[in-house]
Amino acid sequence: MAALGYQAEDTIFALSTGIERAAIAVLRVSGAGSRDILLQVCGKVPDARKAVLRKIWNNASAQDDLLDEALVLWFPGPRSYTGEDGFELHLHAGPAIIRAVSEALVNAGARPAEPGEFTRRAFVNGRMDLVEAEGIADLVAAETDGQRKLALAQADGALSHLYSGWSERLKKILAFQEALIDFPDEDLPPEVEDGINQEIQKLQSEMQQHIADGEHGERIRQGVVFAITGPPNAGKSSLLNWLTGRDTAIVSSKAGTTRDALEVACILAGIKVTFVDTAGLRETDDEIEAEGVRRALFHVKQADCVLQMFPANEPPDDVFPGAVLIGNKADIGEIPKTIQGNPVLAISLKTGSGLPELYAFLKRKVEELTAASTSGAPLLTRARHKAGVQEAVQCLQAAWQQDWPELRGEELRLAMRALGRLTGHVGVEDLLDTIFGQFCIGK
Repeated sequence: MAALGYQAEDTIFALSTGIERAAIAVLRVSGAGSRDILLQVCGKVPDARKAVLRKIWNNASAQDDLLDEALVLWFPGPRSYTGEDGFELHLHAGPAIIRAVSEALVNAGARPAEPGEFTRRAFVNGRMDLVEAEGIADLVAAETDGQRKLALAQADGALSHLYSGWSERLKKILAFQEALIDFPDEDLPPEVEDGINQEIQKLQSEMQQHIADGEHGERIRQGVVFAITGPPNAGKSSLLNWLTGRDTAIVSSKAGTTRDALEVACILAGIKVTFVDTAGLRETDDEIEAEGVRRALFHVKQADCVLQMFPANEPPDDVFPGAVLIGNKADIGEIPKTIQGNPVLAISLKTGSGLPELYAFLKRKVEELTAASTSGAPLLTRARHKAGVQEAVQCLQAAWQQDWPELRGEELRLAMRALGRLTGHVGVEDLLDTIFGQFCIGK
């Protein structure tokens, strides 16, 4: 906890709006001393959750230094974001006003909040679990509709409900298992143990389906990466410029112009997509170009999808696994319809032929790479969640393979613990600084 400077008894404040020029700035305050501080700067505490116009003073009792006139909202705990008493000051957004009011809050006994401290207090006070808190962080950082929808569902408890439901089912299974352990001489019918094993395997199967989603949720959250590769002068840089609508890459008839990987992000089908223009693939004695080729092959391995381009007069001998084949310069030569059984998209960046079809194809590819689960279950969004569910699956696998009831019961408890760490119900102290340290100040 020390890494965040977290002290539950402190009253904290932060600017919750952006620092760029604006009309309104919101200062958020939370903690046990909120009422006294509000009295000191405002002179009066308004009714709960009702916006009122108040003068903001350095010291309201003396009224010696008027700082601003602002909307004030009072949020008594536990019905607040953090579960503590708190208030908001909707100030005029001049830097001098923000600075002066912040100094007044410090003089009244508050301190600046650490990144993520408001949401951390909400977690500690039971207002949300860890998975929901991570959804809040993703919602604040969302740049696309896909990210917004995914983060909003997670912040609203979609994943938490799934994991909590699994935990409840595990509790019931464990209760039956404990009966077998505590009453071994009661001649319980064999179907009791068979039923336990069936439920364990059913739960394990659901978890395995959840983590086998093809990383669709993580792609929505982090974006889809397309690597554009092929020989020199295939039109890779021209394609990058056309796809992103910007003259980002230098286009030249001279081979080997692109020496390094050039990344440009845009939005396609509501998803963040990064196109990576790579160096032309060929044998070369040029040390710099050879390094560019090495980096190109690295990006090909890391990409979610490879766009393998070639000019009409130079079809490739080898095809990267799963690559989308794009034959350019259809205006100067015939492009094969397939290569090694793989379909080819024929285009001409010079005349524009085939480009609408290519764009539609890439849009469908993005939708395919980020499609929701057919079961309707929420998508995984973080490696931490995947690791936790995988651990639970391994414990369940070990449980139903055990012959001894005591050992089976221990594996079930370990599975529950793995799920509990996801939502923050058990053993998460070592995770808190890492998770909440990623938040912006004011959240």
